[in-house]
Amino acid sequence: MTATWTPYRIRQLSEQLTERDRQILTSIEQYRLLSTRLIQRLHFPAVPLGDHSSISAATRGTTRVLCRLEQHGLITRLPRRIGGIKHGSSGIVWQLAATGERYLRAQRADGQRRRFVTPSTTFMEHTLEVAELAIGLIEKSRLGAVEVLSLQTEPACWREYTSPSGSALSVKPDLAVVTADTEFETHNFVEVDRATEHGPAVLRKCRAYQQYFQSGIEQDRTGVFPLVVWVTPDERRADRVRRSIADDPSLQTALFHVTPKENALSVLAPDATPNPKGGTT
Repeated sequence: MTATWTPYRIRQLSEQLTERDRQILTSIEQYRLLSTRLIQRLHFPAVPLGDHSSISAATRGTTRVLCRLEQHGLITRLPRRIGGIKHGSSGIVWQLAATGERYLRAQRADGQRRRFVTPSTTFMEHTLEVAELAIGLIEKSRLGAVEVLSLQTEPACWREYTSPSGSALSVKPDLAVVTADTEFETHNFVEVDRATEHGPAVLRKCRAYQQYFQSGIEQDRTGVFPLVVWVTPDERRADRVRRSIADDPSLQTALFHVTPKENALSVLAPDATPNPKGGTT
């Protein structure tokens, strides 16, 4: 029988949770899946980004808290680890359990229930790569070189528009990010590419972004159209995607930028020297 989420039940559970516990639950909900290592980087940072003396100490603290939240039935671990057994507890992947999801919904009076299923390996790996990129941006902002003004994950970063024929369409980036240094703001839609999609699929997504650009909706809302940044596994894949975009005469190449993931943070959050293509008016 499903427990009734009465005000007393919500208050009782809230009294057992710390503010950091609630932040962890919210982060797992936002990113959909997080590994122990990513949760550690986000909520238990070691020096110089936080108070923990070492990553090992931070990981032990993270594991204790996650096990406690698991015992409360708020989160659950997936049967597969990232990196295999050798990565130990840091490779465990977590998602909200039904109780955690109901608790967060009750906290914000949200009646929309979410259905939880065990994700596929492909979905898990892609989701964690997106989260790792987002958390890398947050860590860079903690160092003080740049500021993350906005970081939207799915589905908040999705954009809807209408085609010239009147059809309802959408673009669904993995992230929408706005960063700033002392002089410039950089606006980006982010597509994390794992080299699993063929060229035609990449080009279809590019054409959808171009249609959205032509609608003018984003420019009316924010005054700028974000650069669409494709983040690839390596330079070889980046070069292939660049050539595909450049060879398509229907695309405005200035709307797109392709970078291997090793350079992604410097593109999405440039400091001192602005990204020359960081947003198209």
